[in-house]
Amino acid sequence: MRRLRCDSRFISRWSSRFLAERLAGLYARHPGRAPVHPPDKLEARVLNLTLKHRPADGSTHWSSYKLAAALGDVGASTIQRIWRKHGVRPHRLDTHMVSNDPDFETKAADVIGLYLNPPARAAMFCVDAKTVIQALDRKDRMLPLSPGRAESHGIEYKRNGTLSLIAALNTTTGEVIGKTAPRHTSEQFVAFLADVSQRPKQEIHMICDNVSSHKTPRVQEFLRQHRNVRLHYTPTYTSWLNQVENWFSRIQRDVIA
Repeated sequence: MRRLRCDSRFISRWSSRFLAERLAGLYARHPGRAPVHPPDKLEARVLNLTLKHRPADGSTHWSSYKLAAALGDVGASTIQRIWRKHGVRPHRLDTHMVSNDPDFETKAADVIGLYLNPPARAAMFCVDAKTVIQALDRKDRMLPLSPGRAESHGIEYKRNGTLSLIAALNTTTGEVIGKTAPRHTSEQFVAFLADVSQRPKQEIHMICDNVSSHKTPRVQEFLRQHRNVRLHYTPTYTSWLNQVENWFSRIQRDVIA
């Protein structure tokens, strides 16, 4: 099996034929036929059409059956096999955002450098706010999880307002300092910075994004009064550089949703 890369059924079938008919049993019952298309050329045709062309019917992406119909002489299962071999998945769609920050490399290098080589005897935090968290209450009772049935929530709800959560993740210890506020304003952000900076007198580095409430005159005045606190701004559209976003995603998935 290891040598031929086959399964046990294949070995068993030929072993039983040999035991029953000896050498006469070691001939294929169905000699098969040569492939209509050379495999390499067929794969090239399928991949070329998949990657460089769109369906003629106006669809946004190929399905195996649409591509089989377009080629005319190839089955859908063959197309699926070629896609699997080359890791092509036309049905999947990812999204991305390209940063338009002219200082992208400088800012990204600064933030990544803090992660890889944090200053000695300094505290480092990733700071951000999760805004407009809706406090919803279901009108109908929840149906609990049971065998054969998923947990079910009533589709109708009533609103109880919104809330913002400002959080700072200590990248060394994993500790999260959080504070809720009705809105994420510059005043609320400065108050939160004051809470975090009241920790033992040491150099404090904070990674945050470019939202306007993080760059107001009130924030600059706070930084002048607290020389041990330094803000490091991520490039625009690069929330993935701020590690507290991972914590927010867990809060959303495991608690809020």
